[in-house]
Amino acid sequence: MNILSLFVIIPLIMMAVIFCISGENKKLIRSVMTVGGACLVATSAYLTIQFLQMRAGGESDAFLFTDSVMWYEAFNIHYSVGVDGISVAMLLLSSVIVLTGAIISYAIETKAKEYYLWFLMLSVGVYGFFISVDLFTMFLFYEVALIPMYLLIGLWGSGKKEYSAMKLTLMLMGGSAFLMIGIFGIYYNSVPEGGQLTFNLQEIAANVAMQENHDWEMIFFPLTFIGFGVLGAMFPFHTWSPDGHASAPTAVSMLHAGVLMKLGGYGCFRVAMYLMPHAALELGWIFIILTGISVVYGAFSACVQTDLKYINAYSSVSHCGLVLFALLMMNQTAMTGAILQMVSHGLMTALFFALIGIIYGMTHTRDIREMSGLMKIMPVLCVCYVIAGLASLGLPGLSGFVAEMTIFVGAFQHADTFHRVFVIFGCTSIVITAVYILRVVGKVLFGPLQTGHVAENDKGLRDAVLYEKIAIFTLIACIAAIGLAPLWLSNMIREGIEPIANLFIK
Repeated sequence: MNILSLFVIIPLIMMAVIFCISGENKKLIRSVMTVGGACLVATSAYLTIQFLQMRAGGESDAFLFTDSVMWYEAFNIHYSVGVDGISVAMLLLSSVIVLTGAIISYAIETKAKEYYLWFLMLSVGVYGFFISVDLFTMFLFYEVALIPMYLLIGLWGSGKKEYSAMKLTLMLMGGSAFLMIGIFGIYYNSVPEGGQLTFNLQEIAANVAMQENHDWEMIFFPLTFIGFGVLGAMFPFHTWSPDGHASAPTAVSMLHAGVLMKLGGYGCFRVAMYLMPHAALELGWIFIILTGISVVYGAFSACVQTDLKYINAYSSVSHCGLVLFALLMMNQTAMTGAILQMVSHGLMTALFFALIGIIYGMTHTRDIREMSGLMKIMPVLCVCYVIAGLASLGLPGLSGFVAEMTIFVGAFQHADTFHRVFVIFGCTSIVITAVYILRVVGKVLFGPLQTGHVAENDKGLRDAVLYEKIAIFTLIACIAAIGLAPLWLSNMIREGIEPIANLFIK
């Protein structure tokens, strides 16, 4: 069995085991989730080691660990899998977020069995998307990842959960409609005369390179980029994201912002830009403007929010906009920074949402105007929140600094006025990020004690318990590890970026 298929099979086995557990045996269900999540982390770590060893041994194929099985012969659709350095980084990120999200979900009491089943279905879609090298199979897993979000937010969420779930679903399904048109446009137009229609990414890229007429790209590149850009919270298609984050249960927010939104950036890069490079060069300036707005608008919006989840949600709009902005710089350094930012932001935002969820569970409010002085009674949680904030604003030694510096150094390599103006425009988000992070830290963590709406029958405020510490310390360790020793990850990503970045050399 191909090792990549384990990333789909293990969650499916976990689903089958949990489905067979009678009643609401929460302890057994949690054990299955923890053991299965640990197996996924171990599998991704083993895959990473093997991948690095194969590259060091001289393996130069674009994708390694490839396998292909025919699914539907009439349309030449295959279950084709393979990974490069970018995919391996995304699998590592996904495994860490799934494990820590499963641990944080110990707090779920209502219909825990059904909750974990939908949580795992979402995980299947995410893993399948990152290992696919067949365009149709990738789209199939993409849809599998989106569908569970409606139920996870609508049933287990809080606040305006029905509205948020419906808004999220409708906007993402609208993006999927654009995406489907784009995918079939690529499928039918990328084949040289007399060639065979194919969904294989490498075969399509080779076919496009042989073509003389690329007019079709000008139609389907915008559709595909917007389709994925909706999930990447690109302005002005971002409005579903803050509402969805605010209403989602804690672990779903972690997986949603930490991994699911990365499908948007990954898809823009792997599908839209890789398969339609000529249109990317011609039309990229339009999306640079939109993503540049996302970066600054998201940061400014976070400054005026009073709900902790909305603050982090708009921060995610800014940081995910920075991913797309860096990809559109179309050089190796900036694109490497974009993937590093995807990993870094995934870890940081998962940590933020975990901490916010724990604090909300005790104070029963996320309004920063109703909380202060929490450092006095929950020092571990508050120190971890400060670490997450410092990583978000780009403190050296943490992952955010590595990613953002790589992005801006690469982006500034463009000598023309248009690019440099927007790079400077994007750089202002660093200052704005410091404003809203330090504002929250100063208001919520320090000052006189104010505890929100703690109910009379509650046991009162407390610090993190063991399972919460395991989850948040794991995320912090990953953030620090990337910040202190980033070269192995950036070099692995750079090898995956290089053949695609070469397409944009004029």
